[in-house]
Amino acid sequence: MSARIRRRVGATVITAGAAALLALCGTAAAALAAPSSGGAKGSAAMVAAAASTHTLTVPRGLTLSNGTRHVIVNGRSIDFGTTVRDLAWNPGGSKAAFIDGHGNLVVSNPDGTHRVTVAANPGGQTWSHPTWQVTAADRTNQIPAKNNIVFSAKIHGRTVLEGVKATSNHGRPAKISLNGYAGEGAVPQTDNTWPNVGGSYGSAVYENTHTGEVYIRDDYLRQQGGALAKGSEPALSPDNEEVVFVRSVHGHDHLFVEDLGSSTNTVKDVTPTATTDYTEPTWSPNGKTIAFRAPTGTYTITKTAHGFGRPVKVSTHTGLPAYRG
Repeated sequence: MSARIRRRVGATVITAGAAALLALCGTAAAALAAPSSGGAKGSAAMVAAAASTHTLTVPRGLTLSNGTRHVIVNGRSIDFGTTVRDLAWNPGGSKAAFIDGHGNLVVSNPDGTHRVTVAANPGGQTWSHPTWQVTAADRTNQIPAKNNIVFSAKIHGRTVLEGVKATSNHGRPAKISLNGYAGEGAVPQTDNTWPNVGGSYGSAVYENTHTGEVYIRDDYLRQQGGALAKGSEPALSPDNEEVVFVRSVHGHDHLFVEDLGSSTNTVKDVTPTATTDYTEPTWSPNGKTIAFRAPTGTYTITKTAHGFGRPVKVSTHTGLPAYRG
């Protein structure tokens, strides 16, 4: 992707008035989980494992969901009282969004209580990977505050991105518009999935299963976007400057990080010694750690002065990792 596009999607350069916008909106970011098809990839063994207190040094705030009623929070199992798929947290960690056993989009308290059906699946659709889009109001550009949930909807065999207000009760989702950057060509309108929102501007990354590429969408003034790199299962860092995604290397899934603030194609394999599959990455709220899934449990890698350290196993449980607040 061109340096011009990279400069446009960076958290610090959005428009000519970026400095003023940053002053208004601040640099606070929403560290949201990259949702996953936990039910498809989840292991039945996790249910039994959840009953055990045996864990490793689980980072505070890290949660794991696998398509059952049980969510692992700080190493302990919490029964949400309903099936939980693809759980994601709002920026403050006060609410969880997930897909329930009926395929509906649900929001609840952190322990699964006070569940609200934000949108009811009309039938014949498969919803997945909800992610919170929370931004402050920008009075200068007359842009209201946002509190939305974006998710993937498979309809008649084609997958699109849809959104709905997070405060809705049986609301009607609407298809997310996808426009290419001026002069860069059109972007695919279908086969888009795995959305993940990050940063104070509500930008989103997602994958396209047809092209095999990761895309970004600026949701600020012009709602434009474009392709970033070959890969899948992307997650946008809290400061909007980096994207982590999955790419196959010699038969195994590795994690790659792309620096959006760079004027060159800076894409780095941050798990070069992987001998198994590393998938479903998510950023910690401070943007210094990436949690991800492996067949044997949950792992993290942490930023160092020279990039990222080696993977560290933090839980014997497997499931979709997500950070709560």
